[in-house]
Amino acid sequence: METQQLRDRARKHLVQHFTRSDTVGGDFPIFVSGDGCYLTDSDGNRHLDGLAGLFCVNMGHGRKDIAAAAAAQFEQLAYASNWGMAHPAAIDAASLIAELAPEGLDTTFFVNSGSEAVESAIKFVRQYHQAQGQPERTKIISRNMAYHGTTLGALAVTQLPNIKKQFGPLMPGTFAAPNTLGYVGDCGPAEDLDCVKGFEEIIEREGADTIAAIFAEPVQNGRGALVAPDGYWQALRDLCDKHGILLVSDEVICSFGRLGHWFGAGFTGVTPDLITFAKGSTSGYAPLGGVIIRTDLLERLYESPTGGAFTHGATWGGHPISTAVATANISAMRDEKVLDNVLANGPRVMQSLQALKSEHRSVKDVRGAGYFYCVEMMADRDAGRDFTDQEALTVLRKVLPESFASTGVLLRGDDRGATNLMISPPLVAGEKELDVLLHGVDQILTNVEKAIV
Repeated sequence: METQQLRDRARKHLVQHFTRSDTVGGDFPIFVSGDGCYLTDSDGNRHLDGLAGLFCVNMGHGRKDIAAAAAAQFEQLAYASNWGMAHPAAIDAASLIAELAPEGLDTTFFVNSGSEAVESAIKFVRQYHQAQGQPERTKIISRNMAYHGTTLGALAVTQLPNIKKQFGPLMPGTFAAPNTLGYVGDCGPAEDLDCVKGFEEIIEREGADTIAAIFAEPVQNGRGALVAPDGYWQALRDLCDKHGILLVSDEVICSFGRLGHWFGAGFTGVTPDLITFAKGSTSGYAPLGGVIIRTDLLERLYESPTGGAFTHGATWGGHPISTAVATANISAMRDEKVLDNVLANGPRVMQSLQALKSEHRSVKDVRGAGYFYCVEMMADRDAGRDFTDQEALTVLRKVLPESFASTGVLLRGDDRGATNLMISPPLVAGEKELDVLLHGVDQILTNVEKAIV
């Protein structure tokens, strides 16, 4: 079928996610196949997938071994639930995750997406505190500009006003502490930094005995790949321990190798109480998310007078196909030492992006780690001039989409708090693919500068 026919049918029948109507009316791409780090569209053009789908295709496209694992599971057992029963695919996946997770986090509750994982974590921390005789602990602190999902509970914890205002009123009792923008490396004692003191101020104002949890990403996606300063995560851990608050590490993007480690603790050096995950667990080959729960917390919930069960579930949670895919994907990632590839090449990506910053007046900052980066853009760094509102719209809605098409390098323009270019290649990308990626970024920045004089 011709591309235009596919677009016409999509416009008529398909509601695209987070997609503006003017984009739907344009010549949006139709992808029909994938191989390694590349996608092929319906016109036969190859594109380097510099965003790994949506921060998820960690092992690259077209893996026959992962497809075979799904096919074998389809033939053996296509469906069984985890409600009062279990099946080998979910058991295998949960056991493998336990081997790789930080010490003490040995139990996984499976769902179907990152938003559902965060939703499940919210429900767990609330029920846990209630079961421990502290029902007043319902409030949650997250960070300014943080994205934690789109379901209503997760959206309440998300701190992005532009995607919340259409759906209010949302769950009360969520608060935004300062994020770590502007804090890099050694900034002195972390407990003296405003990005930590902001948590303390909320806790003091609201009352420590009303706070259920702190939610934070190892590297914050919203506002552009924010890496916390030295000592920050230990300061959060200490604060939670002091006040009986649970620390939830939202690793929907960051887990399963995105930062060069299985989980955020390998990057931050701090073990949380719960970990939410999704995207990289299956490399996007099947929908799966989950919450890894500190085993002693689950045991306390089960053993409490009002506990006995985590009162939550979903028909597809821990689906046999998705969990079989997860085991195949994670096993391949381990056996092929993909995390070593990220640790070896990540510093080179950062160095190259820093070099591009020095060459392009349109680059305000470069942030990130592993295979997860943000290039924050402005009109003219040397003149200290940010984009006007209209220039930012031109860059995001015209220059970047046209540049992705012309360079054959797919990235993401992001307008959350700044005009950002997000970079997140498949974890299997090697020097050749990274060269193509970085050359594409160079050309994209040149195109921005040609458009914004």
